[in-house]
Amino acid sequence: MTRKTHPLTAPLNKNRQAKKDYSLFDDGGMYFLVKSNNSKIWCFKYMRPYARKGALISFGSYPEVSL
Repeated sequence: MTRKTHPLTAPLNKNRQAKKDYSLFDDGGMYFLVKSNNSKIWCFKYMRPYARKGALISFGSYPEVSL
């Protein structure tokens, strides 16, 4: 059975707080990382086409970088 994910939205991400690090995933590899120090970061996980290895890129912190 596949896991159903919901699109990430700004109001959903605004009030997130955590005691430990966790991630909220979207369908296409984008995710929202909430850290225990209450920093929030947009990340994207993808495969490099030539090396065929997984890579991670960060777009910046929320709310400086919005959806």
